[in-house]
Amino acid sequence: MSDRKRSTALALASALAGTAVLLAAPTAHAAVVDVAYDCKTPIGDKSAVSPIDIKAVKEGDGYKLTMSFQKGVSSSPIELGKGAMSPGAVIVVGGAEKVSVPVSGPSNPEAVPPDTPIKITDLSGTYTPKKSGKVTFTAGVLTIKAMGTTTTCTPGNNPGPSLELDVTAAGGAGGAGAQPGGDAPPDTLPQTGPTDSALGTLGGTVLLTGAAGVLWLTRRGRRVRS
Repeated sequence: MSDRKRSTALALASALAGTAVLLAAPTAHAAVVDVAYDCKTPIGDKSAVSPIDIKAVKEGDGYKLTMSFQKGVSSSPIELGKGAMSPGAVIVVGGAEKVSVPVSGPSNPEAVPPDTPIKITDLSGTYTPKKSGKVTFTAGVLTIKAMGTTTTCTPGNNPGPSLELDVTAAGGAGGAGAQPGGDAPPDTLPQTGPTDSALGTLGGTVLLTGAAGVLWLTRRGRRVRS
């Protein structure tokens, strides 16, 4: 291949790789959402508002979800000793599929004084999509177990999603990208790359797509010479 043809091929490959970045980059939107909890406690009804943040990290065929509370929720008339409170919640998945993902977290690392809003530790769980497409993650019911009692807190303000994400089911099931019979598109490349974030994994696909563009240009150049 002449220097001029090689330069042209590299320029076109770069352009295709740039286009691939735009097409392959996942659509994700995160927001901290105020959730107004109505709590049924052993000493009566209480209410509290906490901003909720939900993050997703790609792990194997699924996503590790982490639900974070930025303010305390409910309270106790007596002190809760270290490790006395056990939290759990549900993250509601909507969009391409509708499921509920249970999440849980460690007990309180420090004692909670009486009549003090209880700070919930980060709650985590695993979501494995059965369908590909855009899904939303919204805070659901929160449950606090302490000293033989259970407090149930239900979102009362119909909160919006804390996270929207494009997900891919194992084997490419469902979604617009699936072909009749459930087979993946012939030009789909395997996802590779780091698993420390959902975006990082899909970023590996972009690199493979760019390489495919270079190979296509090389083959095309050979056909022209012949």
